[in-house]
Amino acid sequence: MTLKCDLQYGKGDASYKLTRVGVRNVRKPVVVQREGLSEKLNNTLGCSIDIFVDLPADQKGSHMSRNVEVLNEVVEESIRHPITAIEDMAADICKRLLVHHEYARNAEVHISAEYYRPSMTPQGRETFEIYTLLAGGTIERGGPLTKTVGIRAVGMTACPCAQQTVTEMLEFDGDMPVMSHNQRNVCTLTVTMPEDVSIEANDLIDIVEDSFSSPTFELLKRPDEGQVVINAHRNTKFVEDVVRGVVLRFVNRYSDLPDCVSIDVISDSEESIHKHDAYAERVATLGELRQENQ
Repeated sequence: MTLKCDLQYGKGDASYKLTRVGVRNVRKPVVVQREGLSEKLNNTLGCSIDIFVDLPADQKGSHMSRNVEVLNEVVEESIRHPITAIEDMAADICKRLLVHHEYARNAEVHISAEYYRPSMTPQGRETFEIYTLLAGGTIERGGPLTKTVGIRAVGMTACPCAQQTVTEMLEFDGDMPVMSHNQRNVCTLTVTMPEDVSIEANDLIDIVEDSFSSPTFELLKRPDEGQVVINAHRNTKFVEDVVRGVVLRFVNRYSDLPDCVSIDVISDSEESIHKHDAYAERVATLGELRQENQ
């Protein structure tokens, strides 16, 4: 059945262009397969996907069903031929969107997914820990495509200021770490880069977890629990320290990346003795960071 009416191509009530029009929170399974992924886990990621294009001033609406059609094509292809990275899938979707939306100048995709990977507690107990994978892509018709890869991890920080205060109040001069108040720290690291650059998400997880006072774990028996607390109090961190630690480790780890690559590091500490949270962030290109570190 062919319908003649296509209101999207009509005239809108007001002639203003729109920056983003599309669909959000589309849930799809995406099959990922590459060297280094755990064989113990099913490599199907449950992804939440946002897809947008811009809309010109002289057009009433966008063809939103085309967004889902493009997504279905890519997902079905990933089942037959698993992808190696969700940021590459985001880049592929961006390109296809400009083909399906001939009136659009820009396309944008955001993807998030739950991700489990093997880990080890301080006392050597095997475990699987959960993280959030972040990916995306943006493209301008006739211009370059950029893609984004990132992770969000939950760890622990112990406050150095409170520890120093307690040390002075107790007049303690021993070697053992003194008590402090703690925070659950949620750290997000995202990297924006040219299409031909690739970064492994597991490496980003390592960078972030190494920047906490201590990683945290879903299951801890008493010896592990005690060791996590001791480790954290021997490695106290401000919320600012987490961001700077991530930046330093990233710059050192990726010395071969071009200066145009940019990072966004967010450290959000859920305070235990305050009713507010502590927050720190740095957004910069690698070129800027290298200049600062000279």
